[in-house]
Amino acid sequence: MEFTNSIKNRRSVYSLTNETTIPNAKIVEIVSTATKHAPSPMNCQSQMTVLLLGKNHLQLWDIVMESLRKIVKPEKFQKTEDKINTFKAGFGTVLYFNDDSITQALQEKYPTYTEKFATWAEQASAMLQFAIWNMLENEGLGASLQHYNPIIDQAVLAEFKLPATWRLIAQMPFGKPFAPPEEKTFLPIEQRVKIFE
Repeated sequence: MEFTNSIKNRRSVYSLTNETTIPNAKIVEIVSTATKHAPSPMNCQSQMTVLLLGKNHLQLWDIVMESLRKIVKPEKFQKTEDKINTFKAGFGTVLYFNDDSITQALQEKYPTYTEKFATWAEQASAMLQFAIWNMLENEGLGASLQHYNPIIDQAVLAEFKLPATWRLIAQMPFGKPFAPPEEKTFLPIEQRVKIFE
């Protein structure tokens, strides 16, 4: 029931504070456990995560801000700045990567499935993202999923000295919520689930 409830309660939360409901060690445990156990194609384990806390979390969103400043018109930048500051206001960020060298090795080893491995890598990352998101939710932390890649990719790899084969997929700012998320609406489940008995 706990897992079911965390799935039901998980939302995109943008109203974050730079506080946490759990110790840093517990956050590390969540990210490490999910990364270790999330499924991947042929158990290749190409999903990589980077947990940014403190000044490192702030530095990431400074990178995003400066990257966007180069491409957003000055007269429209205030809205962009306000949005980025909501993510920066959080407690930390989880970065999700795929190590493309692992995916490429599988493509070479199994040429029949060459075209499939890139898709499977994205699916593996999505499962990892969902797992961590729900685990954070279960601990009273709010999060959202952002995609400022590829415009920040090179700066992020350089800033945090990460391997060149790591491809950034998503950013997940998180923190203690200070306001509830918007109500979520649902299509009739009969439109989305078909049952044949």
